[in-house]
Amino acid sequence: MTRPTKADLLAATEKTLPDVIAPGLRVIFCGINPGLYSAATGHHFARPGNRFWPALHRSGFTPRQLAPAEQLSLLDVGLGITNLVDRASARAEHLSAAELVAGGAALTAKAERWEPRWIAILGVTAYRAAFRRPKAAVGPQPDVAGPSRLWLLPNPSGLNAHFQLDRLSEEFAHLREAAE
Repeated sequence: MTRPTKADLLAATEKTLPDVIAPGLRVIFCGINPGLYSAATGHHFARPGNRFWPALHRSGFTPRQLAPAEQLSLLDVGLGITNLVDRASARAEHLSAAELVAGGAALTAKAERWEPRWIAILGVTAYRAAFRRPKAAVGPQPDVAGPSRLWLLPNPSGLNAHFQLDRLSEEFAHLREAAE
């Protein structure tokens, strides 16, 4: 995959990415919104330095580390990807609280349609805003989205210095154990 140019990144503002989703998945991972790099490449969690794909593998969800371009392979192991907010932006901080709340409602509608066992939201601050749970912490949540249980995971962005890859992988592994 060729790296997007600066012009490609600027052109990716407001783009959307299609969900990687199917009925009855074990877990749908829900990012906050696509970054410009992901929107420019057309692949979720594509920016170099994003730890989603390594954490997914190290936690035992996938038999090997997949590349972002292999995202559709997730469906073969009962996993999927969506976002709280569809539109791409340079940073998640560029989203409004209203967009996140609307994203929580849209996520519930997706859960009702696709019926995954678990939805893992990747970002504590975004979850707190979207579901109006200001004290939510990483782990299983008391809330549900349609028939799906919710699990809160740290944001895998390389910008999240609070969770290095080993600790992030441990949190993903806790979800994997619950989802089996």
